[in-house]
Amino acid sequence: MTGVVTMEVTGRSPKQLAWQRLRTNKTALVSFAVIVFYLVVALLAPVICSVLGISPYRLDGAALNDYGLPKGSFGGISGEHWLGVEPGTGRDIFARLIYGARVSLFVGIVATALTTAIGVVIGVFAGYKRGLADSIVGRVMDLTLAFPSFLLIIALTRPFTQRLEALGVPEGNPARITYIILVLATFGWVYVARVVRGQTLSMREREFVEAARASGATTRRIIFGELLPNLWAPVIVIVSLSLPGYVATESTLSFLGLGLMQPAASWGVMLGDSVRYYRADPTYLFIPGVALIILVMAFNLLGDAVRDALDPKADRQNLL
Repeated sequence: MTGVVTMEVTGRSPKQLAWQRLRTNKTALVSFAVIVFYLVVALLAPVICSVLGISPYRLDGAALNDYGLPKGSFGGISGEHWLGVEPGTGRDIFARLIYGARVSLFVGIVATALTTAIGVVIGVFAGYKRGLADSIVGRVMDLTLAFPSFLLIIALTRPFTQRLEALGVPEGNPARITYIILVLATFGWVYVARVVRGQTLSMREREFVEAARASGATTRRIIFGELLPNLWAPVIVIVSLSLPGYVATESTLSFLGLGLMQPAASWGVMLGDSVRYYRADPTYLFIPGVALIILVMAFNLLGDAVRDALDPKADRQNLL
């Protein structure tokens, strides 16, 4: 008599399937490791600089020659200065690089959090209520998208920074950072709201929403208790793709002289200063540029991987 082998079949939730796809994606794992490395280094920047005996603000004239350029080859790279020193000041590039990561990641994370929170709430509300509320929100989104946001950011930097300082925000770089975060959230929430609104329109007619409505649940209960928990997939994708864009935007504004100013440590400030020395000291331009490219690429690749993992129509052959 032939024995019958039985195998227990267990179902997996969409979250488990998405996590399984993500774990088998080597690009996602490498990108995640790079992002974690950047975050850890940025958080521990003061500790690292203290252990190595370096500072992002200390001037070191002994590391420069008579022309104000770093002594030695490759921008003055040595055992004392791992990535060389800045031309003209002698400040340690490695110290400024890891401190600059703190600024860029802080601006990107806070701006993304504000953008996502505002866009999700407005998008869910407009998609669920429809009617007049949806029309008003739609016109506001169209009006916001019609503005040349980048030109407005450039034009309004000085007056809005002065206004923030008058309201009590510390002068200088703190006011500039606050302005950048607020203006990114002002123009960024629209893209989140459009995606969430579209998802809500298709979800508001589902059985679980109809059941909640029939049971007498309030609008607030349906939005925050039924709809929002089922919108986590597109929201995660939006966050993973928005954050690198905000990091790059902060660096671009600082490069143009509209973000942080000297002596603050910022990748954009470093790139802006390096333009004057790109022929005499190309290493100074290369190091912060490559650091920014790696971080943005890691976020983008991870965002693409998350999007593929959350797609229910993704290829499941890797899971067999």
